[in-house]
Amino acid sequence: MSAKIIRFPTIRDDTGGLTAFEFHDLPFNPKRVFLLTDLVQGASRGGHAHHELEELIVAVSGSFTVRTLDEHGWHRWTLNRADQALHVPPSVWRVLGGFSGNSVAMVLASTEYNPLDYVRSMDDFLASLPEVQEDWFGKARWKEVEEWRKNGRTGSAE
Repeated sequence: MSAKIIRFPTIRDDTGGLTAFEFHDLPFNPKRVFLLTDLVQGASRGGHAHHELEELIVAVSGSFTVRTLDEHGWHRWTLNRADQALHVPPSVWRVLGGFSGNSVAMVLASTEYNPLDYVRSMDDFLASLPEVQEDWFGKARWKEVEEWRKNGRTGSAE
């Protein structure tokens, strides 16, 4: 399953906009909400996947990029509107970066915090993906994965 953008209706008038996240319209029932604040330009966050947890990632202020990796390869998402969220299902690697100076990310999570649910190693993540033909990423994408491994980094969303 791949990540995808979900849009939420916004009511606008002369004084601004109101966007409601009706829980019955979400792809899961959130059990936890957290904010990423004081985000440093040039830094990256994330660099992991989850076995079971799903997330909705929202740019409530500013903008940032999310790169996801799944069985179909790399995807790049720019979040810069509070009326849209990136739904990241289980078994999708994610890295956030490219933060503007005033970025705030709100994350709605499908489960309570569980450190055993995290996949923090790229090798473990790649091993967990479905069996497919050897060059399923293509040579350019494999080169990027190898860079992540070689540098021992979680990677960048740039």
